[in-house]
Amino acid sequence: MTLMLICILWVFASASVAMLPMRQQYVPGVALLIAAPVLIFFIGYLYGWILALLALAAFVSMFRNPLKFFLAKLRGQNPQVPE
Repeated sequence: MTLMLICILWVFASASVAMLPMRQQYVPGVALLIAAPVLIFFIGYLYGWILALLALAAFVSMFRNPLKFFLAKLRGQNPQVPE
């Protein structure tokens, strides 16, 4: 039950960060980006892999632009950061 409460708070935090101006999103956004895989792992461990896959799909959907940026950086490209 505690894990689900933490996950719900994570969703509200990520929605709140999304409403910030772009320059103020970096630090809390990276913290949320790092916390998500840990939460998804524990969802899979406690509730099963199907719910973990659903959580992963929601995570990728919410963070698609930062993930595209990091993927481009790993490929050696120079992506532009939005202002």
